[in-house]
Amino acid sequence: QNSHMSRFPTWRKPSGAPVSCVEKIKVLNENLAELRNLAQETLDDALLLGCSKEQARQILRDMLNELDSPYEEIPE
Repeated sequence: QNSHMSRFPTWRKPSGAPVSCVEKIKVLNENLAELRNLAQETLDDALLLGCSKEQARQILRDMLNELDSPYEEIPE
């Protein structure tokens, strides 16, 4: 387990100011925890099934880098 990933980030607005709404932070942290757990399961399964650890990690990185959203940042 990576100890630095067990902590949650300070979520920030486009301006760099921290998000202060507790409910928003809770939703974001829950989503991040679910994503981390699923990514860990994917990496573990890949290794147990004989795949390359570096390839599995690269596939996960590539997937995240390809994500986009139809939503724009909310201006302050």
